[in-house]
Amino acid sequence: MHPSQDLYCVKSEKLKGKRIVLGVTGSIAACETIKLARELIRQGADVIPVMSEKAQKILHPNALEFATGNKPITELTGRAEHVSLCGEKKEKADLLLIAPATANTISKIALGIDDTPVTTFATTAIGSRIPVLIVPAMHRSMYKHPQLIENIKRCKKMGVKFIDPVIKERTAKLPEKEEIVAEVLREIGKKDLIDKKVLVIGGNTQEAIDDIRFVTNRSSGKLAVELAKSAYERGAITELWYGKSIVEPPSWIPTVGFETSADLIGLVKQSSKFDFIVDCAAVIDYKPQRMKGKIPSDKEAITLRFERIPKIIDLIREEAKDAILVGFKAEPKDMVRRAKEKLREVGMDFIVANPLSAFGSDETEIKIIDREGNIRKAKAKKSVLAGFIFDVITRREKVQ
Repeated sequence: MHPSQDLYCVKSEKLKGKRIVLGVTGSIAACETIKLARELIRQGADVIPVMSEKAQKILHPNALEFATGNKPITELTGRAEHVSLCGEKKEKADLLLIAPATANTISKIALGIDDTPVTTFATTAIGSRIPVLIVPAMHRSMYKHPQLIENIKRCKKMGVKFIDPVIKERTAKLPEKEEIVAEVLREIGKKDLIDKKVLVIGGNTQEAIDDIRFVTNRSSGKLAVELAKSAYERGAITELWYGKSIVEPPSWIPTVGFETSADLIGLVKQSSKFDFIVDCAAVIDYKPQRMKGKIPSDKEAITLRFERIPKIIDLIREEAKDAILVGFKAEPKDMVRRAKEKLREVGMDFIVANPLSAFGSDETEIKIIDREGNIRKAKAKKSVLAGFIFDVITRREKVQ
């Protein structure tokens, strides 16, 4: 067994059974394709590298063979590799991903010039209507060239999709490999949320005690981030409202930050535009009456007076009457019973019951309850549970 198989599906099975042709061209960013290829394999993909001659001067084919377990195609032979993989064949690839793509390669694809293995694969894939995803990487001055801009537009008219590079240090660089994988999933994944507007609310709120101290809830933000990523990968127009937490939100998902419950209440008016709302935020139920300045640190004891905060999910239900609303309930005992009560009280469509041990953990067990009282159970990493939750609320996961 090739060493690359040790990585197969270790993160998820989202790309299991998918064959991806990875085109590599002569940008210095070709060095990053080893990491990209292995990330695709971690999600279950079979990755077949295709290299231009210029790419081979930057990255040895042996490196990509080690990374993928497949011998890179460095020249076209009598086996007609471009036809067997990107032609109108039963065993054709699911996607041609060109990362990195140079200005030269993009312009050739736009004009139908086939003088490298990568450009020939592109012409064949476009003609066969196989999805083509291009990730440019070059010096910024090249990326801003008027003719290249026109050639990118020409490619897009042919159905080719692009992932915008990150402009940094006067260079158009490859985005994070996680973003590229997210776009791959968006292109050849489940696609059951295309054009749906999905809001995920996560993280915690912080309420001031005085000018430097605050009270908060324990929340890592892990599940909220995974839920936002899952929605995006499935084609949704995704937005994340995110409180203060230890996990950084994905840079490619529009994110609105909040700190206090008042901040969050101020956002509620915008919730009516969403089709799905998943609220897993750890919002404080009571906030202290704020004291001016700083409480002296030499006091033996202090007394704080707390006042109740309106339930955010109640306000969301009132504002977004037509949205599929998903809430969360964490309880030390009688978890399912109390979750059902909360679901009926608020008028949610689904509620996710989870134990207190879920806070901050990477793995937990959840029970999803719908309006009919049906329960679906799962225990897994939060990255997997996020997909399971969307399977349930999009009705892909049937009642047992």
